[in-house]
Amino acid sequence: MRFLFTRRWVLFALTVGLLAWGATLLGQWQFHRLDDRRAENRLVKQNLAQPPVPIDELLAVAKAPDPDHEWRKVIVHGTWDDRHTIVLKYQTRDGGAGVDVVTPLVTAAGPAVLVDRGWMATENSGATRPKLPTSPAGEVTVIGWIRKDAGGRASEVNDLATRAISSTAAGKVLGYSLYGGFLDAETESPAPAKALGATELPDDNSEGPHFFYGLQWWFFGFLAIFGFGYLAYDEWQQARRRAEASEGPQHPAVDGEHDPGDEG
Repeated sequence: MRFLFTRRWVLFALTVGLLAWGATLLGQWQFHRLDDRRAENRLVKQNLAQPPVPIDELLAVAKAPDPDHEWRKVIVHGTWDDRHTIVLKYQTRDGGAGVDVVTPLVTAAGPAVLVDRGWMATENSGATRPKLPTSPAGEVTVIGWIRKDAGGRASEVNDLATRAISSTAAGKVLGYSLYGGFLDAETESPAPAKALGATELPDDNSEGPHFFYGLQWWFFGFLAIFGFGYLAYDEWQQARRRAEASEGPQHPAVDGEHDPGDEG
């Protein structure tokens, strides 16, 4: 097994060791993500089960909502600002194209909250504004789930259209203060003349692919070590066969041949 101490095999062993170590760390990272996902699921399940509370208990103007409050329900009274409805583009349901209708709800105190009122089917490609259903006039009461603002360029609002909802970005084009975050509507009272597609709630039982990804990374690490062992064994076998071949066959003495040991 002296070949294992040659430069080539030492470098090979170090490479395999690093690969196995890296695969082990990546597997552990996936299992940590699984733990985080389970904790998030528990929080979502707990929040979804809570009764609605007045909006001012959990949301504030121009302040991001507490991440632990996402999917809590709040109740808010106000009037729809239909003129400033924002189209959330490129939203699909069951493979169908559509948009979400996001309308500011202006409270009696002055600030408004963005409310994603639901989904509607449309062939809208984003180049033109689809025809939207009108909101009920007068004061309405909305119960909705708290959602966190999106970030990045996708949340920019142009011509009252966006690809992700952000109260910060929307506030730049609206003429009044907004509560931080937004709401996914559960109910409107009075109900609108045309119902929109209901909010899709998160699956608080789904753990994602993290468990299988973790096993996969650990399997890769085991495969690297096993492969090294197999190649080392194969190299040892070949070296043994070469050594046996170099020694040559051992021929016994044949009758009639002179054997030096017989002299004397």
